Amino acid sequence: MRYALSAVFVTAFATGAFAAGGQSDTPPKETQTTTECAEGQIYDEETQACLDAEKQSFNDDQRYDAVRELAYAGAYDRAARVIASANNPDEARFLTYRGFISRKQGDFDAAMTFYSAALAIDPDNLLARSYMGQGLVSVGDVNGARGQLSQIVQRGGRDSWAYAALKLALGGQPSDY
Repeated sequence: MRYALSAVFVTAFATGAFAAGGQSDTPPKETQTTTECAEGQIYDEETQACLDAEKQSFNDDQRYDAVRELAYAGAYDRAARVIASANNPDEARFLTYRGFISRKQGDFDAAMTFYSAALAIDPDNLLARSYMGQGLVSVGDVNGARGQLSQIVQRGGRDSWAYAALKLALGGQPSDY
């Protein structure tokens, strides 16, 4: 069963069926934000230039897209700086990525604090639940991770990337996201 789920996940991931985060069902596309812009900058399509993320011309949806892209690419410090520039950095989606960044940088306690804050705002945040569960697996709290998996199912996420990634982690095959 573990190998079958793994094969399904790998096949779906390779074809873009699962996301590394957000509401999208595909991984974020690499843009000039990742390849050309300096830390704290986002590529602006309108001006065709890298601009500071704090610029008022960016809205939080654009900042969030940049955060996803940077986090997916492993540019955690850059992603954190963009989160800090958001008009509302305490939205559940940004808190989820603050948790993701903290977890990937080895700060489990901070990650759990951010995931918990995101879930207090939006209990249906499947991504926060998956990332929290993956973190719990990494410290040996399998029961806690199973609890998050159960919550994902109860909230209608059985066919989601969040479910598949956490299921893999529980099977000893953590996704990289």
